[in-house]
Amino acid sequence: LHVVLLVTGIQSNQEMTKKMKRPKFTVPQISCDVRAGKITNVEFIVKCPPGCQDPRYHVYGADVYASYSSVCGAAVHSGVLDNSGGKILVRKVAGQSGYKGSYSNGVQSLSLPRWRESFVISEGKPQKGVTYPSSLTYSSSKSPAAKAGKWETARADQSPPVPGTAAQPVTVTQAPGTTAIEAAHTTLPKPSPSAGSTASGLRPQPAGQRSKDLDLWSTTTYKSKNLFTQSCPTLFDPVDWEPALWKPESVLLDAGFVPKEELSTQSLEPASQGDPSCKVDLSFLIDGSSSIGKRRFRIQKQFLTDVAQTLDIGPAGPLMGVVQYGDNPATQFNLKTHMNSQDVKAAIEKISQRGGLSNAGRAISFVTKNFFSKFNGNRGGAPNVAVVMVDGWPTDKVEEASRLARESGVNIFFITIEGASENEKQYMLEPNFANKAVCRTNGFYSLTVQNWFSLHKTVQPLVKRVCDTDRLACSKTCLNSADIGFVIDGSSSVGTSNFRTVLQFVANLSREFEISDTDTRIGAMQYTYEQRLEFGFDEYRTKSDVLNAIKRVGYWSGGTSTGAAIHYALEQLFKKSKPNKRKLMILITDGRSYDDIRIPAMLAHHKGVITYAIGVAWAAQDELDIVATHPARDHAFFVDEFDNLYKVVPKVIQNICTEFNSQPRN
Repeated sequence: LHVVLLVTGIQSNQEMTKKMKRPKFTVPQISCDVRAGKITNVEFIVKCPPGCQDPRYHVYGADVYASYSSVCGAAVHSGVLDNSGGKILVRKVAGQSGYKGSYSNGVQSLSLPRWRESFVISEGKPQKGVTYPSSLTYSSSKSPAAKAGKWETARADQSPPVPGTAAQPVTVTQAPGTTAIEAAHTTLPKPSPSAGSTASGLRPQPAGQRSKDLDLWSTTTYKSKNLFTQSCPTLFDPVDWEPALWKPESVLLDAGFVPKEELSTQSLEPASQGDPSCKVDLSFLIDGSSSIGKRRFRIQKQFLTDVAQTLDIGPAGPLMGVVQYGDNPATQFNLKTHMNSQDVKAAIEKISQRGGLSNAGRAISFVTKNFFSKFNGNRGGAPNVAVVMVDGWPTDKVEEASRLARESGVNIFFITIEGASENEKQYMLEPNFANKAVCRTNGFYSLTVQNWFSLHKTVQPLVKRVCDTDRLACSKTCLNSADIGFVIDGSSSVGTSNFRTVLQFVANLSREFEISDTDTRIGAMQYTYEQRLEFGFDEYRTKSDVLNAIKRVGYWSGGTSTGAAIHYALEQLFKKSKPNKRKLMILITDGRSYDDIRIPAMLAHHKGVITYAIGVAWAAQDELDIVATHPARDHAFFVDEFDNLYKVVPKVIQNICTEFNSQPRN
């Protein structure tokens, strides 16, 4: 009897074992656009589809990736997968202080200053003793069920749900196929800004303009404690989730978790990349002179902090640096030192006063020559803006330094605080200094503050102006930093009617430039066998005056000595060009020259004069190529009729700007 019972018991146990045998593991599939941060599981195996090498699936980092990255895109970047897809093992790890971008396996990953959670990728082979989920759980605040206070398990192949903003109590549930630790990780607290607030480091945006990925996370409450079990002791020990008792251990951080207090202030979107509608390279020149005093210097620093907080600083938006001046200027931090508003704020707080005089002119010169360089973070494509702050008035001259700054493409704003009274103006070294310094004297670039305690009222007006990039007139340096000399063929073959067409061409080109004594200047000469200066660079200082002068040019008639004309232009026009101006010669002719053009053309090139040769009708292409600056294909143009000259205007303008923008900034 005992033997029969024993055998029966063994058979019964075997049957129970068969019944309890786990079902075959099914690998969940995800799409290329699924980000690791959307998945709450700590460790999981997934299958990626083909085609995830596509650049629209953004990846941040290398080897260790920010959880804002596309899971499958990161897998291709790491080399674990190719573009045909496949299975991968994903494991969450702690957030990094910085992620470096790199190009690998056909994927360009991006850099990111910091992020709260990371992940690593390896081949999709299950590890012994580890249970992997057959279905994934997603951030429930992204689920429509969150609006009703419910948590639902979403399949990986579903489209990303609509964000919910309602604060609802949450009950912890465990998804099928997950361990207790994964269920607990599903319920990690998420930031819950109060109404009207924004996540730290992000600039408030009007409704309808918010990034499609920006969420306000629901407030969560917890109805269970000691959720963590020993089912995964290699990650962390059991933790009491009562807020007052939350004490994260270092091992928690290694697993990719952060303290609840930090989570409440962190956004689950990446650190702000900056406001792209305000992409400027911004330098503040702050007054650190002895006369300002410690109290007012602190007010000045608070003003900078308020500006930094109002600007959405980031690599895709505005960048900000600070230069302090007294007797001499010194860079406090440059454009590439800090990549977000919070870091800029912290750096401003550490600035100490230098003392000395208020040599603003010396500071402007320093910024022009040293600050706006590639080495210091100048991006080239972003307008350069310098905001000069002065207490009272400068103790040196600013006019010449400011002129050089404007001609180098720097948009100068001037903030004068507690300016000189009528009695004090006798002590000023340079009356009307602000108008002599700013980019334009139309009031847009000047701000006057009656006293230091009113300075805070200037924050919003200044930010609005600095970010209005369309009005930053001094940035368009390809159109405002040249001396342009027109060399016009007035020979008999042109004729009166066609000569007026040539003058219209000259006017159309001139109209494209910003013309003034400190911007682009225009000169013109006419030639036949002889030469005649129609007007020089320093004769007309406004666009309307230049256009009227072009209209008044009279037709001369005669032969065609182009070589002598080029020599005359170098001596009579360009000899009076300013040293810091780009020199452009635009020659228009309709025939072959009667004299030699090679030596005069070589001399023009040697003197740094960029020469454009425009040929019409019977002009010789070989001569145009000799006259034109190398490469001739960019500087020599030919049209068969005078009436087609207008077609050349946009080509010349485009090449002038392309050529200018390809040159080093400093």
